[in-house]
Amino acid sequence: MKKIDRRRKQADRDTMRAEYDFSHAVRGVTAARYAQGANVVVIDPAVLDVFPNGTSVNEALRALAPVIRQKRRTVTRRRSA
Repeated sequence: MKKIDRRRKQADRDTMRAEYDFSHAVRGVTAARYAQGANVVVIDPAVLDVFPNGTSVNEALRALAPVIRQKRRTVTRRRSA
């Protein structure tokens, strides 16, 4: 069993910077919004020059969405016929 170095344990506890002030923080203020769902998408680094932010990604997807929806309808009709 390893011996616990008390100095290291104390140093781990004191890693919070002095300039961080949570005295007026409200616990759980964003919990309800997070519970509704959090969508996170990781963009491949190779396309970051084309999509530098979330807005540009959303614009491109909105432009592409009608094409994808139309394609789905066409495929669905072929299967059901």
